[in-house]
Amino acid sequence: MSGVRVWRWVASESRRAVLLDEIEWTVNEGEHWVLLGPNGAGKTTLLNLAAAASHPSEGTVRVLGSRLGAVDMRALRERIGTVEPGLARRLQGRSTALEIVLTGAYGSIALQSKRIEAADLERAEALIATVGATPLRDRRYENCSQGERQRLLLARALMDEPELLLLDEPTTGLDLPSRERLIASLDAMAVSNPDLPSVTVTHHLEEIPASASHALLLSTGRIVAAGPIEQALSAAAVSAAFGIEVSLSRRRGRWSATVDSADAWPGYGEDDGRPQLSGAERPGHTQDEPGRPYRC
Repeated sequence: MSGVRVWRWVASESRRAVLLDEIEWTVNEGEHWVLLGPNGAGKTTLLNLAAAASHPSEGTVRVLGSRLGAVDMRALRERIGTVEPGLARRLQGRSTALEIVLTGAYGSIALQSKRIEAADLERAEALIATVGATPLRDRRYENCSQGERQRLLLARALMDEPELLLLDEPTTGLDLPSRERLIASLDAMAVSNPDLPSVTVTHHLEEIPASASHALLLSTGRIVAAGPIEQALSAAAVSAAFGIEVSLSRRRGRWSATVDSADAWPGYGEDDGRPQLSGAERPGHTQDEPGRPYRC
């Protein structure tokens, strides 16, 4: 992406709302990017561009070598694997885990049984093993936990051997064991598909896989930092992106963040010593951006 700007017209206020401003970003083969930023930072809009789901208002976006606006977007999207919340709700619950993964062979919601070949079955079995879901092979999708479904969706996204993998908050709503199993699956995917570039959106540093190689931090539509993860994920950059002073630590390739002072949160320090925060102010609280195909 070069010189990318995205805006929308707010009719009620007779003004342009700038969603992305002067974005310069390149994802190369084999890189695993994590996209971080607070609500309203522009992550949804940026991921839509990477997914060939929308156009920029200004600037140039090339996805897998093709410039948006000069390519069949539908054909381009067939080369991109995605894991996003809306897909899980559209798949047929009575299908087995194996059948769910096999739907990825042709990018369909329902299994196209007549088109499935022996090679498809072999690949599906291998992918299920890669994400640690072999015991789920014959279980109905509707009987799988949310964490198990996410791992199956990851295997499904890889089924058609995509050239780019996009994951929209894949660990949202998972308990600790399920989250860690999914993150382990992402690390295994990076090992088994060394050339496949990926972009993972998350709000929490604790959810960044150890295999992540690069990071991009957004705030109010602008890039705060971008590059190799050891350089981009500095305390200063994360503090600037989220608007609060934090300290970072890294252990065995995994990141974590802590707020430097409890006084940083409005409402903290009342007589009982507990934070008095509304839902939208609580750390870690997320809100959906209405009207967007991706929730970031």
